Order: sequence, then structure tokens, then C-alpha cells
Amino acid sequence: MPAASGRIAALDLIRGVAVLGIVAVNIYSFAAPPSALYSPDLPQPGTAGDRAVWLGVFVLFEGKMRSLFSLLFGASLILFVERAEAAGREGERLQFRRLGWLALFGYLHYLLLWDGDILFLYAITGLIAVQLRHAPPLALAASALFLFAIWQAWGWSMWHGPMLTEASVAAGTASPAEVGAQRDALAGYRRTDAADLARVLGSGTDLIAHKALVDPLRPLRIVFYALGETLAFVLIGMAMLKSGFFAGHWRRAWLAGLAIGGIGLGTLATVAATRWAVAAGFPEVAMRFLVNYGLGFARLATALGYAAALMLAARVVLQWRVGTWLAKAGRMAFTNYIATSVVLAALFYGWGLGLAGRLGTAAQAGIVLMVWALMLAASALWLRRFGQGPLERLWRALTYGRGHTDPI
Repeated sequence: MPAASGRIAALDLIRGVAVLGIVAVNIYSFAAPPSALYSPDLPQPGTAGDRAVWLGVFVLFEGKMRSLFSLLFGASLILFVERAEAAGREGERLQFRRLGWLALFGYLHYLLLWDGDILFLYAITGLIAVQLRHAPPLALAASALFLFAIWQAWGWSMWHGPMLTEASVAAGTASPAEVGAQRDALAGYRRTDAADLARVLGSGTDLIAHKALVDPLRPLRIVFYALGETLAFVLIGMAMLKSGFFAGHWRRAWLAGLAIGGIGLGTLATVAATRWAVAAGFPEVAMRFLVNYGLGFARLATALGYAAALMLAARVVLQWRVGTWLAKAGRMAFTNYIATSVVLAALFYGWGLGLAGRLGTAAQAGIVLMVWALMLAASALWLRRFGQGPLERLWRALTYGRGHTDPI
């Protein structure tokens, strides 16, 4: 269902949902130390309201929105090259140039605003994935699932031993050495929390200097640990585009089956893990494994289900005002992603209001709703006046040269 501009309206709608949903998870990294992502009771016990909000975000959003966005990034890799080639340009060369600029944007985003940047990871992933764009959809999907399984197995091998130690300590059957190892691991997490909070509440220049001088390679470490998952999702997104998924060529029965099956199975697995975590008191080592690796297939299934459900609903939803607002937010996803970091950093960092570590998860939910409202309103107003997001315009000018616009 392309729009008059040549854009795929349903793709914009899904991208808009994803960029909003990402805010609900990313806020943890601004508002609290790193461990807050793994438990509503870290770094200190939360209220009943904090727990309810944390659990809701964990089941509905955590990892799912990032996965959905990765699927869309894979689709956009092929769309860009195809449309450039249709205009008589060297699509692959332009894509490499485009991804090079994205890597620079991502590194600057890390350096100046947020150490959880994903743009640098996407740029490196895209450079690999675009080499496979001529592969048929089935081959892309099969390769992605094989890669994803290897990545999952690697994660299990890293975390299996520490999780056994944690379980032994909890059961009271651990050796003194295991008790010491568990104690040291948790103490290390708390030191990391304290150091992170001190840095973000310090001066902005000191925070940037730390990233530039002490931890300049963090974006590359993120690539090392996350490439297996991200590349798999990007390849699946490429397969979905080539199969006609985003163009509305799939039968509605297939979409319905994927929506029900994906959301159903993914949510069921996530809820089961959540119930276990609540009963076990959110054991930190196991929670870190679940969030980073253990629920990977559940995230993938849910993201595919979300995408299918939105494709089913797109024709109707895009007739509603909220649907057009979401699509406009999706058209400005790059700008909205960076702008969100600016807003959240201004609220939580020391150079701004300095609210980091002072608001529980329930209070953070109010800020998420505020950011969503600002994003939807600002996207609609900006596009009405200028037709293209500011960072989207800059990125395309750097890629193509001044004066060229592209509908992707």
C-alpha cells in the first residue's frame, strides 16, 4: 500500500509504533543505573506500582520493539538500493556511503548523548547484510535462523556457569568458592551502577571525556555482542520485503496466522519467564541472561507477530488520525530517535535536570507518555511544514549530494 510519494505507508506505520515503543525501554538507561533493566527492585526495591509498570514493559516492549525496528531496517536496506538503481544510480555504492554516515552519526550519538546507541551497530550490520541482498527470501530466512541459533548457543555457553552458581547459592548448596564468586559478581554490578550514576550526574564535558578517552570502543563492543541477533533480524526483514510482506502481497490468512502464532507463542514464553522471575525474586544473573539471550526467540516471534498484526490493521488504522500520526512519526524515525535522547538526557543527566536515580519505574511511565505525545505532535507539525525530517534530510544530502531527496 504505497503512498503517493512512493513510500510504503504500512512500513511507516510499523516504524512509528517501533520508535515509540523503544522509548519505553530506553528510558531505563537514562533514568537509572544499568541494572534497572533487569529487575524492578534494582538498584533499590521498587513499589508495587514500579513492579507493575516494569512487568508490563518487560512483557510487551522489552526487546520486541528493537527487534521490530531491526526487521524494518533490513527491509529499508533493499528498498534504498532498488530505488537508487531505478533512478539510474549505483545503489550499492550509495548504500555503503549512506551506512558510513550512519556509523558516524551513531558514534557521535554515543559520544555526546547516550552509551546505548544502536545506529553504529545498524551501520556495521547493514554493510554485511547488503552483500546478501540478491539471495532469495527462503535462503535469507534460513541463514538468519541458523545464525540466530548459533548466537543463542554462544550466549548460553557464556552464562550457563554463572547461572548454575547463582542457583546453587540460592539453594544453599554452593561451595565457599561459588559463594565468593557470586558475591564478587553482584558487587561488581553494584560498582558499575554507582559509577554509571555518578558519571551521568556529573558535568556533561566530563561524561563526554570519559567516553572519548576511557571507553572509546564501546560501540564496537556492542557490535561484537549483538551482531548475531541484529544481523539475523535484518536478514529476516530483507526476506520479508522480498516476499512482498510489506507491500501487502501476503494473504490475510497468512498474516493472521503469523500475528496470532507469533504474538501468542512469544508472549506465552515471556509470561512464563516473567512468572518464574517473580517467584524466584528476579535472580540477577539469570535475568541478565534472559534479557540479553534467553528470550531471543520469544522476542523474534513477538516482533514478527506485531508486524503481521500491524499489516493486517494498516489499511484501517491509516484512515484514523492516530494512524497518520504514527506513520508520520515513522517517517521521522531517525530524527525522533536522536531527539528522544536529547530530551531524556536533558531530564536525567547532570547537565540538565539531574533526575537520574530519583524516579521509580512508575514515574518514568509518565515521562514516556509525555515523550510519545511530543513525538507525535512534533512529527506531524514538522512534516506539514517541511515534508521531511531534519536528520533524514541531512543524511540523504550527505549520501546523494545536496538537493536530492529520496522517498524511503
